[in-house]
Amino acid sequence: MIVVDAVTHAFDADPPVLVDVSVTLRERRIGVIGANGSGKTTFARLLNGLVVPTKGSVTVDGFDTRRQAREVRARVGFLFQDPDNQIVMPLVEEDVTFSLKPLRLEKAEREARVAAVLDRYGLSGLRGHPAHALSGGQKQLLALSSVLVRDPAYLVLDEPTTLLDLKNRDLVKKAIDALDAIVVCVSHDLDLMRRFERVLVFEAGRLAFDGPAEAAVGFYVDSQSCG
Repeated sequence: MIVVDAVTHAFDADPPVLVDVSVTLRERRIGVIGANGSGKTTFARLLNGLVVPTKGSVTVDGFDTRRQAREVRARVGFLFQDPDNQIVMPLVEEDVTFSLKPLRLEKAEREARVAAVLDRYGLSGLRGHPAHALSGGQKQLLALSSVLVRDPAYLVLDEPTTLLDLKNRDLVKKAIDALDAIVVCVSHDLDLMRRFERVLVFEAGRLAFDGPAEAAVGFYVDSQSCG
């Protein structure tokens, strides 16, 4: 369970990008939508400690993101919008293996985990392939593999389909559907959001709506039409 308690966040002397947000996240699939600049990406980054709140607190299974970042990040994986910002090693297999370095696993377990996750996402035949030469969809699946190989209980996705064509969007959506982890996904893709149990709508840094997907998407579309 992730608990966001009375969180306000501002960057330096700028006006707050989030204001007094309180929410408890426990559903299997949670979407986050809002206009550009509404605070949704900052909210997502709060969930694994990439950003810590100016006021209030965020806890993951009781661990505080400000004081217990290591424990939080062991539980919460984060997938960035652009996989090129997340892929750090030259070859596919090396990138996934690198993600396991902090766990200090025995060689046999490390190799087994890497093989299993590459097979799961159809990348086994590309183990020795240059990572940055993959297609857009393959890069996103590699980035996802490098996060999931650590077996996080929660996964936060920041616009996972925005940079992809239709074929690769469908590929990534199917991968998300099959995940065992609790997923919190920020997206402008309203069709993707309709697959989720619960959707949060942000407006001007505040949580404007929190409810079932269809109702939340309807609220968001109406608010944009009126704007």
